[in-house]
Amino acid sequence: MPKRYLKRHIPNPEKLKQNKMLSILGDSIHDPELWHLHRHSVARAFLNGLFWCAIPMPLQMLFAALFAIPLRANIPLSLALVWVSNPITMPFVFYINYLIGEFIIGQNSGSEFQLSIEWIWSKLGDIWLPLYLGSLVSGGIMGVMAYFSILGLWRYNVNRRWQERKRKRDNTL
Repeated sequence: MPKRYLKRHIPNPEKLKQNKMLSILGDSIHDPELWHLHRHSVARAFLNGLFWCAIPMPLQMLFAALFAIPLRANIPLSLALVWVSNPITMPFVFYINYLIGEFIIGQNSGSEFQLSIEWIWSKLGDIWLPLYLGSLVSGGIMGVMAYFSILGLWRYNVNRRWQERKRKRDNTL
């Protein structure tokens, strides 16, 4: 896993500790384990952040931070991953979640989907269940797949570096 890359691009712990929204977390936010980048904290952060990015709700970052504490996940990375669903990608992500929910329920709304606030508000009573069910399923699947992928990639990278060191050591003898 590109640990140096992550260290360069995640926010500074001191800066996040001063964030007023995150101050509700109290002293638990000062635990160094929540800021350290290691295999398990990064994998848990991907699980946490990608799950919450799929859920259509306000304050996704707050929930990602709250759940990062009991999960022992890296907080800055959890918060950054929530932004996978940003204003540009959000309509596509939530539409796919809605289709997944419709497929699971076996329901077909029968009406053509329209990407407009008026249509969404008028159909909210019909679309909320498939949207949230699809969001929970896709968020869970994305998070679990990312969790195991990170663990595998991290292990692969460590093994590769060990092999390179062994090869260099054998060549110098």
